[in-house]
Amino acid sequence: MIKTKNIEKTYKKGAVSTQVLRNITLSIDRGEYVAVMGTSGTGKTTLMNILGCLDKPTSGKLELDGVDVYTLDDDALSALRNKKIGFVFQQFFLLERTTALDNVLLPFIYADSYPADAIDRAKKALARVGLEDRIEYLASELSGGQQQRVAIARALINDPDVILADEPTGNLDSKSTDEILEIFSRLNEEGRTIVVVTHDRAVAKYAQRILELKDGQIKESA
Repeated sequence: MIKTKNIEKTYKKGAVSTQVLRNITLSIDRGEYVAVMGTSGTGKTTLMNILGCLDKPTSGKLELDGVDVYTLDDDALSALRNKKIGFVFQQFFLLERTTALDNVLLPFIYADSYPADAIDRAKKALARVGLEDRIEYLASELSGGQQQRVAIARALINDPDVILADEPTGNLDSKSTDEILEIFSRLNEEGRTIVVVTHDRAVAKYAQRILELKDGQIKESA
C-alpha cells in the first residue's frame, strides 16, 4: 500500500543544512497496522507528512497503492491523497463553535463537488466511532476523547484506504487513549491500513509491527 525508497529530507536555513531523514526505505502492506516510534525531534512527523503526500522529500521515491506520487501534478496528487488517506492529528483541529456533524462534513466543503448523501455519510461515520448521540453537540461541548473521535470520523468520511495518525492520543487521558486505540484496531480489522506515529510504546503495542526511527533512520523493532 505504501512503499518508499531512499527517502531523504534536509532542511536548509541560510548556510545551515539539517538532515532529518536518511535513506528511509520501507514497505507497508495493505491492511497492516504499523507504528512508527521515536523520541521528540527524530523526524516522525516529517516522515508522516511525506507518507501522507503533505510534504516532499529532498530525494527518494514514494509509491501509494502502486502509484509513483512524484510523477503526478499538484491536482492529481491532491485527488489521490483525498481519496486514499485520512489524517488524524494530536491536535483535533475542530471548529469549536460548530457541531460534530458539521465538523465531519468539512472535507466535502473543500471538495470539487458536495455529495448528495453527505449528511448520511457523516452520521454513519460518527456512529462508527460511538458518537451517534452527540451529532448536534458543539465541539466545545465534547470531551477530549470525544473530540478525537469526531476527528477520526472526519478522516473516515471519504472512505480512505489508509489512516495516518500523528500522536493521536498525546492529549488524552488513559481511558480515552484506550478508546481511540480500540477504534483503530477495529478499523484495521475491517481492512484499513493504519499507520500511527508515537513516542509511547504502550500505544505502539496495539500495532502488528513497530518501526523505530532514530538519527533519521528506520529499523524494525523487536
